[in-house]
Amino acid sequence: MHLQKFMIGCVLILDASLFSACAAKPEVLLDVPFSPQSPDGTWDPLHEEACEEMSLIMVRHFLEGTPLTRLDAEEEVQAMVAWETENGYGVDVSVAQVADIAAALYGYRARVLTDVTADTLRSELSRGNAIILPVAGRELRNPFFEGEGPFYHMLVVIGYTEEGFITHEPGTVRGERYVYPEEVLMNALHDWTGAKEQIATGQKKALILRRES
Repeated sequence: MHLQKFMIGCVLILDASLFSACAAKPEVLLDVPFSPQSPDGTWDPLHEEACEEMSLIMVRHFLEGTPLTRLDAEEEVQAMVAWETENGYGVDVSVAQVADIAAALYGYRARVLTDVTADTLRSELSRGNAIILPVAGRELRNPFFEGEGPFYHMLVVIGYTEEGFITHEPGTVRGERYVYPEEVLMNALHDWTGAKEQIATGQKKALILRRES
């Protein structure tokens, strides 16, 4: 089952009849398989730039309901990068380009969301949709990134809690179910602009993929 929901937050209400009730606060977590963008730990130039590819690979295995081993992840990221190179894609790609790649390689249909808010993300997650998110990587301030982190980055949002959004963060081996505070993630949300120096001006977009029915 891909979607798990937990009801938490019991609240005691006192009135003339002295009764108690529980206020429901949903927490959503999707069962998305994880791999860092360097499955075997080799952080060479190819793998340092493979966040978009690994985000797509993780969502693909979620949609197909298949496991993702590190060996499979390495083979798939190598093949995807080679295909992109042959087809004229750059090192960095926007969410719209990821949608095109997903359609070409897997036949997936896509929705590119614009003017994305935290409520947008929670709504999509509650419907069982994993979300590919483009971000200004350095704004995430992830302590497990090397140095300041990448100017442009991509990750998968798989759930939320009261503490923030649960992500599969491919930029670190410690990225499985990594929680970013809502404010941090939303401030970092920017699509690729074509120049890393202008990433903070990128639009707040997100990508939802689904299989052809």
